[in-house]
Amino acid sequence: MDNTALKQGFLGQKMIALPKVIINVAKANPITKNFYVSDLGYYPMAYNHHRIRKNGANQYIFIYCTKGKGEIQLDNVKTLITPNQFFIIPKNVKHEYRADKNDPWSIYWFHFKGNMAPELYNRYTATHTNNYKNVAFSVDKIEQFEKIFNLFNSNSLENHIEYTNLLSLNFISSFIYHDFESNIETNTHDTLVDLIKEFLLNNLNKNFTLDEIAEKFNYSKSYLHTKFKIKTGYPVLVFFNLKKIQKACEYLNYTDLSIKEISFKVGFDDPLYFSRIFKNFMGKSPRNYKQNLTK
Repeated sequence: MDNTALKQGFLGQKMIALPKVIINVAKANPITKNFYVSDLGYYPMAYNHHRIRKNGANQYIFIYCTKGKGEIQLDNVKTLITPNQFFIIPKNVKHEYRADKNDPWSIYWFHFKGNMAPELYNRYTATHTNNYKNVAFSVDKIEQFEKIFNLFNSNSLENHIEYTNLLSLNFISSFIYHDFESNIETNTHDTLVDLIKEFLLNNLNKNFTLDEIAEKFNYSKSYLHTKFKIKTGYPVLVFFNLKKIQKACEYLNYTDLSIKEISFKVGFDDPLYFSRIFKNFMGKSPRNYKQNLTK
């Protein structure tokens, strides 16, 4: 049974508990059945905010702190939450959370469910130390929450519910994948990998071995291979061939060049070998790809 020390609410608070009829629409909808919100709100300076759920909640609970501090206890493990940190409480797990008595938190929160909710939570726990992470304060995030809140509060048409739940998924995902976004920014500024990519993209009509590329950039073959794959997800030569095939797709779409001519233009001297590599990437031969463009 839930227990709460909240009595009169918090000055400036706002929340929405969506009615069962709306939740049932979301559960049955082929788009929103994978992720939908049941409750959401904002509690500013939440003095005496304290909740215990001995049997857990029937939804996942997302909490994002912007000011003050609080504490979340999950399976008897306590975590201090301070500004720009967030936490997701799993469903059906005993938990307790409370605002600090002297410096109570201000929090934005969602309760959510859906077919993909368990996997989202798993991604969160797999990528966030101690189940929480610092996320730099962003006015854009607050404005996005306000938009979501106002949309949920103003309309119950099914396509409107779809859109608002998708916005909510985007909002929560921006926290769960915060580290991923940071890594993208870091990867973007990796000089060596950028130089190799630029070199390959400027020479799609040529062929290079890994030894030749490593020699050009004055690194060992193994170091270059490992670093490039970590940053891009591809071995160097697989990336090179992928870009060749993507360029070939452009030629097939926008020119009348023959397959043989395209093969030569992207650095393949053997059109049969080109066709085999093309099919490995695109799932069909260049000829079939070209034929499907006219259908």
